[in-house]
Amino acid sequence: MSMIPISQIERTTILKLTRRFAPFLVICYFFTYIDRVNLGFAASSMERELHFSATLFSQAAGIFFWTYFLFEIPSNLVLARVGARKWIARIMMSWALVSASTAWISSETGLLILRALLGAAEAGFFPGVIYFLTLWFPAAYRSRILGWFLFAVPASSVLGAPLSYWLLNHPPIFGLAGWRLLFVAEALPCLILSVIVWFYLTDRPADADWLTDEERHWLAKRLDEDAERSGVFNSKSLFQVLSDPRVLSLGLVYGGIVAGLYGLGFFLPQIVEGFGRAIGSTGWFIAAPYAIAAIGMVLWARSADGSGRYRRATIVAIGAMAIGLGMASLTDAPLGKMAAITIATIGCFSALPVFWVLPTAFLSGAAAASGIALINSIGNLAGYFGPTIMGVTKDLTGDYNDGLMVLAGLAALSGALVAGMRLQPKETA
Repeated sequence: MSMIPISQIERTTILKLTRRFAPFLVICYFFTYIDRVNLGFAASSMERELHFSATLFSQAAGIFFWTYFLFEIPSNLVLARVGARKWIARIMMSWALVSASTAWISSETGLLILRALLGAAEAGFFPGVIYFLTLWFPAAYRSRILGWFLFAVPASSVLGAPLSYWLLNHPPIFGLAGWRLLFVAEALPCLILSVIVWFYLTDRPADADWLTDEERHWLAKRLDEDAERSGVFNSKSLFQVLSDPRVLSLGLVYGGIVAGLYGLGFFLPQIVEGFGRAIGSTGWFIAAPYAIAAIGMVLWARSADGSGRYRRATIVAIGAMAIGLGMASLTDAPLGKMAAITIATIGCFSALPVFWVLPTAFLSGAAAASGIALINSIGNLAGYFGPTIMGVTKDLTGDYNDGLMVLAGLAALSGALVAGMRLQPKETA
């Protein structure tokens, strides 16, 4: 692939966009993801105090995704209408309040209700940001900017795991035990960020007074050229977008990725605790695979932008995920299991940014808002099945190996589905 010289106006515009949006959105998603998965860290303490089962925790982890699924498309359509600034601020404030309320639950029913409300509150954030970034970044830069945005997920485990275990072991504050304190303390940053979002985000390039007239003109021209070159559509009806076989297929592919992401993510603390390590050191042991995966994801996204072969990059990353999960299911040796889990984690996170470039090859505007939301909502239903598979198989067999093997199989099916797809334009192949 020949290298096209980058003009000065392109370099300065992209640099401004990256500096303005990437760090801030990473911070927002960092705390979003912590609020979503901190139940996994609190699980052992809640089991001891409230006598909850592993199956209940798998249901609580999973019910989040059913309400998330129901509200995802409506939320993204509202965002496209009112703008990201207002709607993302609303999303972050509502989920912060719901997540903090988990500190006061005392029954199985209360836990399930709050997790369902959390899914409804958070619906639209992730696909909303993906859609928002397509309004600002040309196609040749989307994989790497998505890589930086998604960097928040492994980073939340690298930094969030030790933080969560520190809070779990902290003496009670205002009568709140460690696990209850965890939910309150990790929700507060989202509440603060929701206010900042309202004043900081800019909905569209035309409103960006922090860009020069020349930079705004270049960006608008480049985004229009990308749309024409890709043959994207924006004028299709909602039904036509939601029934497009490519959209539905990508939803299933994403489901295979998400099943492994959350199935492993929610139960990795318990897997590591089963090695016999003290709870205080578990957080750092968990952090290692995510630290390596974060670096791998950014490098893989940059490589894919350089080659333009996003479909191939997605297949390779999902393949590594399937192999790693399969290997992890075949050994109980701590180092061997963690090495395999690290391979799976690298593959999983490397797949995410390159995967999300695929739908932007044939969707734009309102069609992108609804199509991306449907892909995300279908895929995130696997966020219910992944943890459920892990929890139920643990209760039935006494370990997580069978669950890991099932997740490996789902990842392999996703990779095969991408390999059989034909997306336009050819650059995404």
